[in-house]
Amino acid sequence: MGEIRYSEQDLADFKALIEKKLITARIDYEELVNTLKYKDDNGTDDTLHSFKMMEEGAATLSREEVGQLAIRQEKFIKNLENALIRISNKTYGVCRVTGKLIPKERLMAVPHATLSIEAKEAQD
Repeated sequence: MGEIRYSEQDLADFKALIEKKLITARIDYEELVNTLKYKDDNGTDDTLHSFKMMEEGAATLSREEVGQLAIRQEKFIKNLENALIRISNKTYGVCRVTGKLIPKERLMAVPHATLSIEAKEAQD
């Protein structure tokens, strides 16, 4: 029995999809990082102290949320980059648990997937 893997054309199609997603993901990541770098000053120096504290608390929560989004986005980028490595190694699309091909539909939706639905559900 021959190797279980996607054809060169399929791999090229997945590579194009992943590269497109990587461009968008990197742009989104840069925007998140820039949001974190930006010092928000809405000119609240002359407002009531209690209001200013509430506003700063909300800004902190927002910065924390943005920070979490940036971390998730960074992980997503790394997963996409790893998928490109798997494409170059010709191991892309093979479930790391079952050794079977992950269906194209799943890879189109989650191009960095390393598990088939069956393996993913077995983990949960």
